[in-house]
Amino acid sequence: MPTMPSYITEPARRIDVIRQTDVLVVGSGPGGLAAALGAARAGVEVTLVERFGCFGGNITVVGVEGFAWYRHEKTVEADGIGREFEERAKAMGAAVPESQSLSFELDSEGFKLVADALVEEAGIHPMLHRQFVAPVMDGDAITGIIVESKAGREAILARRVIDATGDADIATQAGAPVFKTAVEEMQAASVMFHLAGVDKQAFMAGIKADPQTYGNWSTGEWQIETSGKEDAMFSPFLAKPFAQAIRDGLIPKHLNTIAGTWGAMHDTGELTYMNLVHLAGCDGTDPDSMTRFEIEGRRQAMLAIEALRRYTPGCEGARLRNFGMTIGIRDTRKIDAVHNITEDETRNQGRFEDTIGIYPEFIDGYGVLILPTTGRYMQIPYRSMLPKGVKNLLVAGRAIGGDKIAHAATRNMACCAVAGQGAGVAAALSVKSGRDFHEIDLAPVQRELERQGVRIY
Repeated sequence: MPTMPSYITEPARRIDVIRQTDVLVVGSGPGGLAAALGAARAGVEVTLVERFGCFGGNITVVGVEGFAWYRHEKTVEADGIGREFEERAKAMGAAVPESQSLSFELDSEGFKLVADALVEEAGIHPMLHRQFVAPVMDGDAITGIIVESKAGREAILARRVIDATGDADIATQAGAPVFKTAVEEMQAASVMFHLAGVDKQAFMAGIKADPQTYGNWSTGEWQIETSGKEDAMFSPFLAKPFAQAIRDGLIPKHLNTIAGTWGAMHDTGELTYMNLVHLAGCDGTDPDSMTRFEIEGRRQAMLAIEALRRYTPGCEGARLRNFGMTIGIRDTRKIDAVHNITEDETRNQGRFEDTIGIYPEFIDGYGVLILPTTGRYMQIPYRSMLPKGVKNLLVAGRAIGGDKIAHAATRNMACCAVAGQGAGVAAALSVKSGRDFHEIDLAPVQRELERQGVRIY
């Protein structure tokens, strides 16, 4: 058999430019969707590119329905488009009260329609089913992107680009410096799923008879740092069924990370947003790793469902309703931004002259859980979205600059929406003023954000 070459060289080819736009947003998760809406409402032409067949990212594609589950009586938030996601979902019948907070859980299927409506009403040009593959560069300035789809390879040109891919894909390929968390230190990935066939009355009676708290999170494999005030608060936490399943030999002993929370118990018998599968070592930038853990995550989910059937009241007839469309990734690359948010700023109410929004004192990740119950909050600096070395580019969503504890806060979907709206407005005003992102006057950006209903101070 002949030896196969280690690489091939593609011939040069012509790539048609299929669209030109003022602001191009790539990725439509909470950060990208908010960015596109913020830019469009500030009065520029916006194009939104998404690799899947729906907008919403983690909400719709992964099935993460707990958008603001940190919210309590004294929580102070930015509001803006993130709050609008909830309010619009409620109005369209795509949200129910969340089990552990004063927020609403977003229905992952219904929110597809919410996002469609928001995009259409804002006049955003939608481009689904297109995968980003390369930036179009003019020296150190990005001028567009190349995408691939069933239509082949195409180019989209733009005056400003917002990278909302979640993994800083565009910034990385454009040559901006990025940090990638070591695989062994990455926050675990998750395969989300929803159940049907649960007896609501029996399930809720079981929860009432044995209520769990955030203090119970420090059990078995997990040891969670809290501020202490969280420990006695109710949490929809499930661990005992899986510990019993391990003792009975139903679940292998090494799978002692199966545990976590449920989202909402519906009258219809649906138990949604089952966040029970935690996959350490999954690299969201490596398709081989993603393939292995997609399959492994579904396998573990079925073990978890069988344990629930055997050991949890009301779940005797439970069955799988659906998985999320893809695995949920919490942690890969982050840009080395003009300002990287620090742990001290995250824990101690960081204040910035270039604030584009605020985020409550909510830290969830790397073994830390702190809930915003006392009115404390930090500001999100514009500079944390500004990559070094590349012009015309902002990064929104979970890839903004910050250390580990900062990322444990800013990776959360509501904060991604805050950063996204700030990026979108900045992009719009950058286009209007003709000034690069590194030179833009932030006072008009802040005024426009306040006009759009964002609390920035």
